[in-house]
Amino acid sequence: MPEKISENHLIDDHHEKEYKTTRHRIEFSDSRSLSTIKNESIDLVVTSPPYPMIEMWDSLFASLNQEIGEALESNDGSRAFELMNQELDKVWGELARVVKKNGFVCINIGDATRKIGEQFQLYSNHSRITTAFIALGFQPLPIALWKKVTNSPNKFMGSGMLPAGAYITLEHEYILVFRNGGKREFNTDDKKNIRSQSAFFWEERNRWFSDSWDLKGVKQSTDSENVRQRSAAFTFELPYRLINMYSVKGDTILDPFLGTGTTTFAAIASERNSIGIEFDNNFYSILVDGLKYLREYANNTVTKRLEDHIAFCEEYQKEKSPMKYQNKCFGFPVMTKQETDLDLKHVSAINFSDLQNITVEYQPILTIQQSLFL
Repeated sequence: MPEKISENHLIDDHHEKEYKTTRHRIEFSDSRSLSTIKNESIDLVVTSPPYPMIEMWDSLFASLNQEIGEALESNDGSRAFELMNQELDKVWGELARVVKKNGFVCINIGDATRKIGEQFQLYSNHSRITTAFIALGFQPLPIALWKKVTNSPNKFMGSGMLPAGAYITLEHEYILVFRNGGKREFNTDDKKNIRSQSAFFWEERNRWFSDSWDLKGVKQSTDSENVRQRSAAFTFELPYRLINMYSVKGDTILDPFLGTGTTTFAAIASERNSIGIEFDNNFYSILVDGLKYLREYANNTVTKRLEDHIAFCEEYQKEKSPMKYQNKCFGFPVMTKQETDLDLKHVSAINFSDLQNITVEYQPILTIQQSLFL
């Protein structure tokens, strides 16, 4: 069996020349105005906003517009739903300004089911947001369904075992994908090289670009009474996957609803730059603690990708045939020529004096050549 990969290998002269850093900043502000972000400066947005008509977000939306609270109090669910989405529309309008031409926006959103007064119904957040982005000129692309395995399998909404008043249980959320214009071009040697280094493995492509994702949600609870409690929230694998699918190394990733910082952490692990915007400054200490302990987690994530690929190679070549190509950085086989320049690095240091000035340093991963691959 191939030996596990270590992050403590010596760096040789060739890799030393490829040493680089990424920069990140986290701001506590209202994302309905992204005034500190320049026009067309963002390559990719990955975010999960507050979900309209999910009860835990009522007070937040009502604080943004008192008419929302009034609509809920008067049992006007349709009006409350529209007013909540109009607040999100202000953020989407800012994204239309800051996202580069040919850049992407990926939004994790769930629909809501709710009884308002005597009326129970579905509130389709994903379709409302899609309509808003089309109106802004974005192109909707194929979506993925995130099946959240932490959800209960019981189907007891409505009348239980008796027809015809039971309701289908929502067990998935949507990963919406929008593009701001046509296909992104890589028309210089430098751009082509960085794109090649940012490649993913063939077997990852087959899994990541499926329209059904089974990812375990993360229950987020904190010791602070000031920080909202969220169950089965944004799991690290979700933004990490999207960042590697829709951007290249050195790109800038934005999350206008940062929360506990998962998108920033995933960008760091992926060798991208990032900007995170969070409305609630009670998350400050959580974000600081997350950065302090991120290095090991990020490196384990990268290491596992390599170990999973080595295991895939071993199984594939045992059952089928030798792979035709070899990766230049690690020496193991790969399925396609596009994977030959693929390179992954470990985080060597995360430096910050405050959350608006975060610098991350990287070091290469050198692997031991295995006789299986010679």
